[in-house]
Amino acid sequence: MCENTCSQRYVDPKTDSSASAMSQRQLNFSGAGAQQESRGTKASSRSRHKSSAFTVTVHSSHTHIGLHLYSRERMSTSLFLLMMTAGLDLSTRCLADAESRLNVRDIEAAVLAAKAAVDDAYKFSRHESLARVRRNAVNPSNVMRLVKQPIGASRTAVRAADYMHVAVKLFRDSLKRRHKRSINATDLISEEHLQVIADLTGCTPRHRAPSCKMTPGMEEYRTASGACNNRKNTRWGSANTPFARWLPAEYQDKISLPKGWDPTMKVNCHRLPMVREVSNRIMKTASVESDPLYTQMVSVFGQWVDHDITLTPQSPVIRSFSNGINCDSSCECTEPCFPIKIPWDDPRYHENSEECMAFFRSAAACGSGNTGHFFGDSTIRQQMNAVTSFIDASQVYGSDDLKTRFLRNMTKDQGLLKHNRVYKDNGREHLPFLGMTTNMCATRGRIMNDPNLEEVPCFLVGDQRGSENIGLVTIHSLMSREHNRLVHALAKLNPHWKGERLYHEARKIMGAYFQILTFRDYLPLIVGSDMFNKLLSTYPGYDENVDPSIANVFATAAFRFGHTTFQPFMFRLDEEYKEHKDYPSPPLHKSLFTPWRIIFEGGVDPVLRGLVGRQAKLNSQDHMMSDEMREKLFKFSSKLAQDLSSLNMQRGRDHGLPGYNDWRRFCDLSPAKDLAELTSVMQNADLAVELLDLYGTPDNIDLWLGGIIEPFVPGGRVGPLFACLIATQFQRIRQGDRLWWENEGVFTKAQKKSLKDTSLSRIICDNTGITDVPTNPFLYKPRGSGYTECTDIPAFDLSPWEEIRKGSREDRPSTC
Repeated sequence: MCENTCSQRYVDPKTDSSASAMSQRQLNFSGAGAQQESRGTKASSRSRHKSSAFTVTVHSSHTHIGLHLYSRERMSTSLFLLMMTAGLDLSTRCLADAESRLNVRDIEAAVLAAKAAVDDAYKFSRHESLARVRRNAVNPSNVMRLVKQPIGASRTAVRAADYMHVAVKLFRDSLKRRHKRSINATDLISEEHLQVIADLTGCTPRHRAPSCKMTPGMEEYRTASGACNNRKNTRWGSANTPFARWLPAEYQDKISLPKGWDPTMKVNCHRLPMVREVSNRIMKTASVESDPLYTQMVSVFGQWVDHDITLTPQSPVIRSFSNGINCDSSCECTEPCFPIKIPWDDPRYHENSEECMAFFRSAAACGSGNTGHFFGDSTIRQQMNAVTSFIDASQVYGSDDLKTRFLRNMTKDQGLLKHNRVYKDNGREHLPFLGMTTNMCATRGRIMNDPNLEEVPCFLVGDQRGSENIGLVTIHSLMSREHNRLVHALAKLNPHWKGERLYHEARKIMGAYFQILTFRDYLPLIVGSDMFNKLLSTYPGYDENVDPSIANVFATAAFRFGHTTFQPFMFRLDEEYKEHKDYPSPPLHKSLFTPWRIIFEGGVDPVLRGLVGRQAKLNSQDHMMSDEMREKLFKFSSKLAQDLSSLNMQRGRDHGLPGYNDWRRFCDLSPAKDLAELTSVMQNADLAVELLDLYGTPDNIDLWLGGIIEPFVPGGRVGPLFACLIATQFQRIRQGDRLWWENEGVFTKAQKKSLKDTSLSRIICDNTGITDVPTNPFLYKPRGSGYTECTDIPAFDLSPWEEIRKGSREDRPSTC
């Protein structure tokens, strides 16, 4: 029978005298691994780390701690702190297992231990990552991870989730040892104690709805984070919130571990194939086929839109919290490591003596996975979107207040974005540099085989992926220049406007630009006329009951269709739209993280001409993905490159996406139950046979793969499944956005009329030295037909933004 001291009441550690009267206890614990074992064979060249066991003895005063450590290596200071604090007994003060309750002091000690473990791993990972950059020793997996690193507010959110996850693991492991059986952490922890854990780890603010009453300008302008767009559900669509789930997640353990974590476990009576094996057998292509209708601008603009509305941060650590294993040097599955195994018959296996490609799991959102029950939410692991879900040009301006302010030129009150103070692009502005002591974009010497060449940093833009390829850099440059052009023009119209007003008005116009270009010019080419007319053609008005948040399936699978549309070269053309003699078109893998190609090799104009004057790659079942994406991704040296198709499928498993047929049912499409039906869906008997040989059943086909191999819908560039998922997502983005450009009161009638005449061609003409462009930059036309002189393209009319009377403007929109 439990004593009264074990009641569920909240126990204040400052007043609880019974806590100091605890009898001496002993707890066995596993510390972060420091012991290494060689695997001893060439085929098993990666190292495995073994945790060191230690025993902590805690006396009743909580001040005397005896530590007995058995290890072959010296502990770091923070690791010693972890061991010491973790030694504070997490077991109960009750004799009866079922009714025991932990003391709040023990809970606080365990949270401190969790924080010490996480902080130690963060510190080690950051130090090691920066050291690799300084040594020019960054490998492809490092590049992929660094690009998806959470920063600013996102990093705070991810760290809080990691604190929570590790703290719960400490509880669970301690209770299992105490009770000699599997037990849920919450079985022995009161609700008051759970709130203490949430408060101490920083997870509570992640679930607290922001107050919007004091948010300045929210009736007319967007917040940087997207919060307060919906007045009833103020977090909908905002940055650093979990992705939406349209179907329940499917994990191997029903909570968090991805399918394939244990490769021996069967799914629907079949083992899942290795994603690299699927890539080798389905995605491999010896050549590419060019799209007869669309330009490479379609591919890059799709990436640009994706970076506006999705960013899934990965774990910032490179070694496991629980056992110290380094994800870069182990093929073992241990959080956050989920390596991509390489088949024994893969040429990479023998040539590089590698068994796997490093892969880091996406960071879990606070209150998901094994911590979900702390907040009354589903216990299923969920991932987080680090940017706003709205089409709001967040890749230009950033998704948090600190970033947006840092991007602005605050030396004068003019509302301008920063520009480069060192270099010019034929008299026009270059993007500013990212001020870092270490430089991931210092790739020039390696690529050009000349260590004496001058290097430049990555560019500073609203999205951390902005320097990913030179095509993307040109769009960022174009839009940064357009913002500043708008600011100067608005200042001439309204010289009494302050810089803050000029900035927000220009930002608001830019957001409307992208909404119009995306819906009017881009999406019809992708989802086809039938799906566009069904879901996207007519604006139905704002609906406060529609959640605009990005769905996990959209970010992780459907909108990644564009990866199959990139040519193996990033084209650069001269004034005649011919191959540039001075600056030839580099292979795609040599145009990644190369801002120096923009600074020292002709600026943005040659690349822009290449985007609008050359064809995209056509995705077809015979020409799926070029080797530039499958065999050379982020390959700067002899290090093993990444395979984008394998990454996409592994990411889908990491996120717990259900299989192909589940999503066909979601879209009211008939599932493919057997070979005959799969053949009918794919319109390819040989492909259907190959898929069933790999997966055993159509139910197990990885969603991304199943979606991209479907034949196109009429007039589109995706199959019926992805057309449904993409159109559904953009329908919700538009209908759930209170500040959508067409919504009543956001712009005046005159302003809306002017915005309807927006064109990408005009933006190019206004901000580059290009003098003639395709009338529609998305549609491929040979030089000489369908090109328009810039002087013949109407200028954007800003006159509706002029204030006729001081302090007001004609036909000013009413507040919502």
